[in-house]
Formats: sequence, structure tokens, C-alpha cells
Amino acid sequence: MAQLFTPKSWHGIRQAVFTGRADPDAPGVPVKLPAAWGQAAADAMASMLPQAGAIDIAQASQKWIEVVTVRAVAAGLQKTIATDLQALLAARQGAPGPGTWRGEDGGAPSFILNPNAFLDDGVFESRAFAAAAGLAVTALLLAAPRAASLAVGFTDLHLFLVRLGLDYDSDAARETAACLAALVTASAEAAASRLWGGREGFAPAAAPLPARCAVPGLREAALSARVTAGAGERRLKNLTGFAPERAVEALLGAETVGYAPATSALGADGRLAQWVREALAVRHVSAEAALAAQLAGEDVFAPAPPAAYAAMHDAIAPFMHAMPARPALTAPAPPATVRTMLPARRAGYTQKASVGGHKIFLSTGEYANGRLGEIFIALHKEGSAFRGLMDAFAIAVSMGLQHGVNLEDFVEAFTFTRFGPAGLVEGDPAVAQATSLIDYVFRNLAANYLGHVSLAPAVVEAADTVGEVADRAPLLPLDFPEPAPREKRRALRLVS
Repeated sequence: MAQLFTPKSWHGIRQAVFTGRADPDAPGVPVKLPAAWGQAAADAMASMLPQAGAIDIAQASQKWIEVVTVRAVAAGLQKTIATDLQALLAARQGAPGPGTWRGEDGGAPSFILNPNAFLDDGVFESRAFAAAAGLAVTALLLAAPRAASLAVGFTDLHLFLVRLGLDYDSDAARETAACLAALVTASAEAAASRLWGGREGFAPAAAPLPARCAVPGLREAALSARVTAGAGERRLKNLTGFAPERAVEALLGAETVGYAPATSALGADGRLAQWVREALAVRHVSAEAALAAQLAGEDVFAPAPPAAYAAMHDAIAPFMHAMPARPALTAPAPPATVRTMLPARRAGYTQKASVGGHKIFLSTGEYANGRLGEIFIALHKEGSAFRGLMDAFAIAVSMGLQHGVNLEDFVEAFTFTRFGPAGLVEGDPAVAQATSLIDYVFRNLAANYLGHVSLAPAVVEAADTVGEVADRAPLLPLDFPEPAPREKRRALRLVS
């Protein structure tokens, strides 16, 4: 196909070559795109064009835009559609789904718009956003004329609301999102009506808009687009929706998916997420002041609750042709227990004992009121793996004690556990026998902290290392096991 235009929209944008990977284990592919877009965008391009040996975003976009341009010229549409689409992509205002990049016809192609790229110093360019939505629908209808439905939507709503100074879980945020969805849908319906010449089909969406909107001009732009869309009907049932195209959203620099709220204050690089930095800027709060507030106990970066996500879905749904499933409301988590830290200088004791001939040192740490708060278990004759397991076990028990687990529960759970070494206990008058080292530890703690000296005695039978009762007495030092009786061999008889 002959080249119909030069992608001038990319001129003046500093480019860089990244090694893009569809997944961490995939081979790297050189990807040329704007340097400011970063590694995530390069990986997104590599995943959308997995068969490409090298990718230049300007050339890759030119392929599908040329297809759209040829068909637009044939249909008598504006000749600037090519440069308009390139400008939209170069500004990270919107991009089509992977199917369009690969030249696929049919299915349900998608186009995702980034409302943050239309927000300049707190002012949202409603008309430009509406034009972009119409351009996206036109491009998809021309690129995939056999498509059964379209999914034109938007992404990174959470950051958009933060930059407007709106709390995600607020009526103002939901009203703004509803008006934004209505503007996308009305603009899409108007563009489809112009392309099809008012063919009979599905009537335009008519859900009543919210009575107010925190963004000046947004509600009025949606109403104006509805008037234009009302002049015709669309042939496809669905033009707008939210497609799960994570690669496209990464290409546009989105932090959150679709209309979902952010779930973390940290980005993928471990630094503060962009929405957090924008929130601090809107509130005129420095990062140092926010950290101080967080350390003082204020949850500065608390994520929105699951109910807010579901409420946002309900606010947007009447104004989009198709929606994903409503976010499930998970049961509230039980209240977290508070860890009570031990004092820096604390009382306790260290008990030296021998269980079945194996030395053990049990040390305890106490709160000021004498309550047990931690234990340490030291072994000397065991292997490194066993010692490491006992260390980890002691830490787990200590954490439980510090979070309010009763010592009685531990005693009930771990006494009478059976494994070697076991047997006679020497050096501890409170415990005579133990069925294992752990049994000894909790018998000792029960006697010293609970006053339980009447626990059932530990009955230790001759057992092997895994706790199974032996079927005969242990061998003396010079004894050898009796050989098993030989099986009498059958005599062979030759038969002639």
C-alpha cells in the first residue's frame, strides 16, 4: 500500500529504543517510541505485536491508519483523519486495541481514551474529548467493517478525579464519571450516525444525566452531543464499553484500569504513585508533611473501599452500551489485632534441660505485668535444618502471644506432640517426661505461667525417630537382629 502521509505528529518528540518484552521470559524486541513513555509502554507494544522483529511506533501505527484513511477517502470523509489519529496517539490521548494494530477485521475492536491527556491545569477540554470519541468510533468502523460490536471507553478515571480534586468515593466523583461516560456514548452515536447516514437500528441512549457536574462544561457538552446523536440511529447495539486491554492502557500511561480505584500508594517502581503525587499537589501538602501525618497514625493514602468501586460501576452503567460485571462486594475483613510490643528491658528466665539426652535451652520474655510475651528455643546437638525450624516456630509463637493469642491455646495445641527426641527430662523439676521437645516447651510454660502442674503425664514408649511405637525392645550395643527365617526352596524335578 502506498504511503498516503508523513507522520508529522511524531516530529519534535524525543525518541528512544527500549527492549520490549511481552512477558519477563520472552525474548527482547527493540521498540522505538517516545523516551518519556518508558519501559512499560515498550512492553505493551511488544505484547500487542508479538511477531514483530523490531517495532517503531510511528511506522506500526501508520499501517492501520493507512487502511482507515483509504476507506475514509472512498467514503468521502475528512482527509485529515490520518493526521488526527496520529496526533491522538502521539499525545497519548487514545489508542486502539491489539486487533486493530494487527490489522484484524471483525470481532469486537476497542479504542481506549485517556481523559487525563485532555486535562490541562485543572481545565478539561470537553469538546476535544468528544471529538476524540467520535474519531475513535469512525476509525474502528472503517478498520473493521465486519465487527459485531465496538468498545470505545476510557481509562485511569481515578487519576482524573484526583487531579480535579475529587474524592473517588463521593457523589461529585460519580456525577463527573457519569457525565464523562454520557459524553463518550453520545459522541460515538453521533459519529456512527454520520457514517451510516441515519440507517435504522438502535436508538440513542437516553438515560437522564445527573443534575449537576463538578467539571465546568462537561454536562453541557454531553447534552449537546446527545442532540447531534438524536438525528440518527446506530446499526450496532454496542459502540461503547470497557475492554480489558491492559497493554493499551499501559501504552497510554494509565496507572489504574478503566474506572477502577487505585489499590496502592506505590507504583510498580516502588516509588509514590502518580495519583498520590497529584493528590498531594492538589491539597498543597508536601511529601514530608504527608509522611509525618502517616507516622502520626493518619491514613493519608487509604484506598477506596470495595463499595465505592461498585457504586462507581452503578453510576456509569446507564450511560455506556456495555459494561463488565459489577465488582463483587467482599465480606468485610475482621478487625485486625493490635500487636503489643514488649518493653526494651524485660524480665523472664532461661531453663536448661535435657529431653531424652538432648539439651535444650528455653528462654522467655515478659511484659511488665508478668504476662508471657516471647520465647526462644536453643538447641545444640541437632542439625541446622531442625534448629532453623525450631527458631521459626518460636518466632511464630511469640508473634501470636504479642497479638493476643492465649497461652492456654498454645498449650492445648502443642502438648503431647510426638516425635524424637523424647523421653526422660533432666534438669527441670516441673516436668518429668516429654513426648517431644515441643511437648516439653509447653509443659514448662504451663507450669510456670499457668500453674498447670496437673497435666496428664507424658507416656513415652519405645519409638523410632518418626514417633511410631516399636514392635520389640531396643537392641543392646553388641546385639544384632535375628535373621529372618529362610524360605525353604522348592526342589526342582525334571520331567521327561
